[in-house]
Amino acid sequence: MTTTTGPISRHFALLDEETSLRTTIHKWAEERLRPRVAQMDREARMPRDLIDELFDLGVMGIQIPDRYDGGGGSMLMSALTIAELARVDPSVAVCVDVQNALVNIALIRWGSPEQQERFLPLLAREVVGAYALSEPESGSDAFALRTLAVRDGTDYVLTGRKVWTTNAGEAGLFVIFTNAAPEHGAHGITAFVVPRDTPGLVVGPNEEKLGIRASSTCELLLDGVRVPQDHRLGEEGDGYDIAIDTLNIGRIGIGAQMVGLATGALEAAAGYARERRQFGQPIATFQGVQLPLAHVATEIEAARLLVYDTARLADSGRYVPELLTRCAMAKYFASQVAERAASQAVQTLGGNGYSTAYPVEKFYRDAMIGQIYEGTSNILLRTISRSVFEGSAFRGTGGGR
Repeated sequence: MTTTTGPISRHFALLDEETSLRTTIHKWAEERLRPRVAQMDREARMPRDLIDELFDLGVMGIQIPDRYDGGGGSMLMSALTIAELARVDPSVAVCVDVQNALVNIALIRWGSPEQQERFLPLLAREVVGAYALSEPESGSDAFALRTLAVRDGTDYVLTGRKVWTTNAGEAGLFVIFTNAAPEHGAHGITAFVVPRDTPGLVVGPNEEKLGIRASSTCELLLDGVRVPQDHRLGEEGDGYDIAIDTLNIGRIGIGAQMVGLATGALEAAAGYARERRQFGQPIATFQGVQLPLAHVATEIEAARLLVYDTARLADSGRYVPELLTRCAMAKYFASQVAERAASQAVQTLGGNGYSTAYPVEKFYRDAMIGQIYEGTSNILLRTISRSVFEGSAFRGTGGGR
């Protein structure tokens, strides 16, 4: 049975290099990734050789400047890559997303020249990065951190516990958020770049999850982890701003992941409907099948345009006050669309949609996380509503960009 039909027509204006990148990733995902998706999901594991191929493709350092062996690309190029990977496997897409939109961006925007010189080439060539913010007692209140960083001479000693750390199973480098001055609350939050082999840093087992199972999600234990001051990212107390800055950009990546997931689910459903016959004809000829998928296709295109336009906005550096709202909108809407698209795909396949022999049940499981990580839907709606009631949600985002 054919489950894909190639990329759906995209009307967002792309440069030649962006189109070329998307085509390259599409081809690799079909030829190299798709045959391994089901096994990776069953085993809840992403093989190292597959990760090495991602490095060889250059997609683990898309926005890292070329002087550090990166691609020197844009946030839109990261979004295009993440979406193309997610239409085949959202687990691989989120690995690339965390690397590019959180870890690399944190160092590109907040790292010292010495830190960039030391760590960015590694992240571009071979080292997987992870971003450790969440803790057992801090869910949506992400800045209620109990992990401490205590000064000891020219070093800091980190003690605490992190949870839900994506990429932790494969990571060789962690961006870890702590509180170096608890008496100052969120203004004491401080970030550090910590290599995996630092004594006292223990990576726990992979969490058993509903979806994106091949993406590792682990607990971190920090038991007297000693890091030198030159591993601090920014100044002491900059951690809050670093997290807000990177998580905001990261929402574009999650939005792209959800657009790709929705596209993959729609393609699988449409391919099945063309081949599945009932009452002597393909079910694709029935309006009861056609109309719900047409609705889904329209929503996906709207989500795609919102996500890619937000990525362009992030790349331009213009209309910065509106970027927070636009990122929240992109992630919120794309995650809603992904769930609806995956659900409709399951319904289109009927009983077969409930079977692991077909890809849509996995898309459905994978879609659930989109409305949770990097800001739940309700948290994002709060962000959007503030802009709406302040009258600035769309200010300065009209034509002529």
